[in-house]
Amino acid sequence: MATSARQSCLKYLLHLAQDNMDFRLPEIKSLLALRGKPFHSSGHFQEKTPFWCLDGLSEEDVRGVMARSVCAKSAFELWGHGKTHSELKTSLLKYPTENMSPFMRKDSTYRINVYTFNKTLEFEDRIKRIDSMDYLPFEGTVNLKSPQHIFCLLEDYGTDPNDIPEHPNYIYFGRWIADGQRELIRSHSVKNRHFIGNTSMDAGLSFIMANHAKVNKNDLVFDPFVGTGSLLVACSHFRAYVCGTDIDYNTIHGRGRSSRKNKTWRGPDENIRANLRQYGTEDMYIDVMVSDASKHVWREAALFDAIITDPPYGIRESTRRTGSHKDVTKPQDAIYEESHVPVTQAYHLSDIFTDLLNFSAHHLVLGGRLVYWLPVYRPEYCVEMVPLNPCLRIISNCEQTLSSHTSRRLITMEKIKNPEELDSLAYLADPRFSPYQGHNAFREKYFSGVNKRSGKEDNKAAVNGE
Repeated sequence: MATSARQSCLKYLLHLAQDNMDFRLPEIKSLLALRGKPFHSSGHFQEKTPFWCLDGLSEEDVRGVMARSVCAKSAFELWGHGKTHSELKTSLLKYPTENMSPFMRKDSTYRINVYTFNKTLEFEDRIKRIDSMDYLPFEGTVNLKSPQHIFCLLEDYGTDPNDIPEHPNYIYFGRWIADGQRELIRSHSVKNRHFIGNTSMDAGLSFIMANHAKVNKNDLVFDPFVGTGSLLVACSHFRAYVCGTDIDYNTIHGRGRSSRKNKTWRGPDENIRANLRQYGTEDMYIDVMVSDASKHVWREAALFDAIITDPPYGIRESTRRTGSHKDVTKPQDAIYEESHVPVTQAYHLSDIFTDLLNFSAHHLVLGGRLVYWLPVYRPEYCVEMVPLNPCLRIISNCEQTLSSHTSRRLITMEKIKNPEELDSLAYLADPRFSPYQGHNAFREKYFSGVNKRSGKEDNKAAVNGE
């Protein structure tokens, strides 16, 4: 009972990284949802600040979130806070002694770190700040190398590097709980990956997508535009089984020209399986196959716990599907030679997203999530452009700016009902679910923007050379 009462009054401080800021809140909410916990902020919550104060959680919950998050740097059990050091002292002296005492015993070792955001302090100033906290009843021994407990004084000097105040805007003090998984961004960098392509997803964004999708151990995750498998790498790290399809035969089989500098052709072992082997997760790899996303090969059943993908936009990768506008004579009984390469035609973005949402509605389990990128032309963007499906509800919509006129939005949707439960006539008559054709002009508007910025009237070379 004592432990339960202690945890009920605890607050936790998250220190967030200041990149991918639009993705941070959905990631933390999704990771808390994995543990069945809601997101409860304490006090006046400001999403863009580097520090968030949360309550209603246990230390185990916080450790679980930090074991997955690539947006959070560190988490602390918050002992005190204030706008000045005087307010901080008052707050700390009010903190329950029974919550402090287990970490201040004579037989314990500890260390106090000083961290400042948006300002650098001299070493002497850091020591002064530590010495000024002698009012705290520490009885243990200082150990700078391997202490049992680490405490941190955090000072927030705002987010504007051109307007740094003399005194901090806010000050926090707490016990360090855990660090986030920022190291994954470096260890899984595509620069050091065995098999990459022109559009291989950034490691950090891949892990963010996996977290938004609530990918969990033993889940089955599918990527219908798998490419070089960057998203499969991230999901397999969280011990999910992964599979995918792509229409590009050379990419699936690791053949053709290499995307690496000073290398002409891909090596014999450059493939998606080799990427998972590189990171020790080959046992989570089911398989990938050449397949057209517009004509899927899966049986009609709810198969996947998550569908995570980055559809082609027609910029660096073409948008194609099998088929032809011409009359093509098929072999008898549709039997093709092994070397047969099917004819392809344009696959419009609007059709890609309509097919993707319909596929997800039929093949996700209830509560399963679809996470995908939607390219937009920023001057014309409005929320009505986001494709909808009556079986899916939007969880989050985050923007990654690509240029002054283009961006892509990470859309997370969750399956809330099965297609069999729909009133088909009402669904077809509802204008909200009609395909939005404006996405088809994204490619032309993208290159139009390129032309304007470069001062050229024609950019056919870039178009033809994509």
